[in-house]
Amino acid sequence: MSTPSVTLVDACLRGDTGGSPTAIVLLDAPLSDEQCRRVPVEWGTSHAVFLRPAPSASAEGAGRPTVGLRFFTAAEELPACGHGTVAALAFLAARAGAGKPYRAVLRTSQRAFDGWCDPDGDRLVATFDPGPVDLREPTADERALVLPALGLGPDGAGPDVRIAGVGRERILVPVADRAALASLAPDHDRLREACDRFGLLGAYVYSAPSVDGTLAARMFAPSIGVPEDIANANSTACLAAHLAGRGVTGIAVDMGDALGSPATITASAAPGGPGAVIRLGGAAKLAVG
Repeated sequence: MSTPSVTLVDACLRGDTGGSPTAIVLLDAPLSDEQCRRVPVEWGTSHAVFLRPAPSASAEGAGRPTVGLRFFTAAEELPACGHGTVAALAFLAARAGAGKPYRAVLRTSQRAFDGWCDPDGDRLVATFDPGPVDLREPTADERALVLPALGLGPDGAGPDVRIAGVGRERILVPVADRAALASLAPDHDRLREACDRFGLLGAYVYSAPSVDGTLAARMFAPSIGVPEDIANANSTACLAAHLAGRGVTGIAVDMGDALGSPATITASAAPGGPGAVIRLGGAAKLAVG
């Protein structure tokens, strides 16, 4: 089979720069999982997203296009990827026509959900519903193995550590401030072993939010082949759901600084059902294609 055509999208920009380069493939023929895992390696990205438009509008789309999504790292397929979804929406919006609002129903292996993308100068701003977030207290074993692997001592993490799941569980770890966050130097081998033991996607470490909801975060996910992620939107959705219980209704999270690629992810939370209804978003630009 010929090499698939790839478009690079910088997702979750900070202003007009940075973001997480993400490989987008619009499928016209099936690819094997091995071929899909090869794409992020060949294009130097942490993730690749594979899109397959439905042949016709579905009932759930109510006239909007329906597009299937699959997400891969070099190591494995993921059930969800937030910044990959931002990148996919920006790609689809650009393909549908510059300067026009774009709406679609997106389908993964687990669910169907709405996505929106609107022009903003030379950027495209994508938002979507990441789905319900499950939150729980970590076990003593989870804390005992994960926190030291991050390089945190007994008093290095705040008391509000949580396990959060949207597609897959990960651990949310608060630290005092941006300086403490920047100084982290995880032992990636120990962290991978700990995450593998408990089935965790990785560790999302974040600074205390300011009064206006701005903060910084770093996501370490060696178990899926990503030692540190430039932008991890679904973990930001998990954090938004957690902070909603403390009355925080909107956050803007800076990531990627330690990797030299500044990124920002936004999330809003509104009461609904058993928990918060989250709207997750970020700005993007098509890089090369």
